[in-house]
Amino acid sequence: MEREIETEQNKSQKVEEAENAGFSELERNKIQLMKALLNKQDPSFVEVDDYTMRRFLRARNLDIEKASIMLLKYLKWRHTFVPKGYISPSEVPNEITQNKVFVQGVDKQGRPIAVVFGGRHLQIKDGFEELKRFVVFAFDKVCARLLAGNEEFMMILDLQGYGYSNSDVRGYIGVLSILQIMFVDNRVLTSTLLELIDERQLPDLYGGKQPLVPIHNS
Repeated sequence: MEREIETEQNKSQKVEEAENAGFSELERNKIQLMKALLNKQDPSFVEVDDYTMRRFLRARNLDIEKASIMLLKYLKWRHTFVPKGYISPSEVPNEITQNKVFVQGVDKQGRPIAVVFGGRHLQIKDGFEELKRFVVFAFDKVCARLLAGNEEFMMILDLQGYGYSNSDVRGYIGVLSILQIMFVDNRVLTSTLLELIDERQLPDLYGGKQPLVPIHNS
């Protein structure tokens, strides 16, 4: 009996250690205070995981009040825009047929890789809502590949062949405003990417050995 109790205690300790992995003491304290504030501000608040809460805290320089407001707004939007909790391929058929987003392994830091071909994007008449659903669909697919504690992914935005027919200012502003972009000269593209991505994980289009995988097939 004593051994069984000790085993259960060890299990609990390991779970706690795993949950706290990568968190500073300040972050753990902030998260606990943020949970209390969220439950007070919104009794219907459904607790999210600590990694998500840390992401919102970091986005607001660990300001609990500002992070709480930001998170509640996000959850409200998510509940309204994605009531089922996910976007199905049947809700974004026109965007999928453009075959413009792919997912590829991970980079050297373990971040999932996404490849987006801007030259394949064509604005669809009355299709702005579908585009927004597709963005959520794609981000959810990529984020599902994130390892616990890893809050970043790498996106390769390929603008080769991009022209007037691909211009969609309204759509791009909505997407690009949340991304950090690094422009790379084509002459050093492969060497630059290989500094960040192992050859076995780099798409074959850019000199690697990984075939492209459409986002809807991931």
